[in-house]
Amino acid sequence: MRSIRQLVLRFAKENPNWGYRRIHGELAMLGIKIAASTVWEILRAAGIDPAPQRSTTTWADFLHTQADALLACDFFETVTLTGTRLHVLAVIEHASRRIRILGATAHPTAAWVTQAARNLVIDLEDAGHHARFLIRDRDGMYPRLFDAILADTGIKVVLTGIRMPRMNAIMERWVRTCRRELLDRTLIWNPHHLLCALREFEDHYNNHRPHRALGQASPLRSHPEPVTNPGQIAHLNIRRRDRLSGTLHEYHHAA
Repeated sequence: MRSIRQLVLRFAKENPNWGYRRIHGELAMLGIKIAASTVWEILRAAGIDPAPQRSTTTWADFLHTQADALLACDFFETVTLTGTRLHVLAVIEHASRRIRILGATAHPTAAWVTQAARNLVIDLEDAGHHARFLIRDRDGMYPRLFDAILADTGIKVVLTGIRMPRMNAIMERWVRTCRRELLDRTLIWNPHHLLCALREFEDHYNNHRPHRALGQASPLRSHPEPVTNPGQIAHLNIRRRDRLSGTLHEYHHAA
């Protein structure tokens, strides 16, 4: 039994994607009759996960370990009062949740999307952000040159699975937030008006809006010093600042 044990461990070491049933099958092909449960016990006793993913990196592990170096992007659509369909391209940083609106257009041509990639690279360099990966879906609006420009700066494009929006969940969640807090409450006249509104929302999102993932801080603004003066707490003087004609509200202590 000792030699069979060694063989089982050898198979597990040399083939990290094999599960215990795959190892059991390989032994059967060699004429070695052993119960699958025995293979399971041998692996468990050796501290090896009998599951077939013991040494592979899951998508959740990848997102967690590479968060500081991860970007994600996506296209989403909105419609103006005249019925014109506009396409918006945005990028978010996984770790900080900082959003970047790369542009909005009715015609996302290959040249337009390529220029958006160049602008993103310049902005990242100016901000001193060293990204390694960018997650995007398989939308045909991304030309090959889009990926090539990012690759030249050391950013590898990671494609999501087909019909698997959860693989880009952080970006998809931001799109939902943008729709609920801005686009569903704003009448858009034209591309210029849309871009102005998006820039205002971008500034609000990055510098004021709290995020649970950041401990209720903002991407570009940390928590202020806590209010500890009992007199100040008892007589709070909070002022409201309206943005986009009252679509967005921000609150501050009076000076």
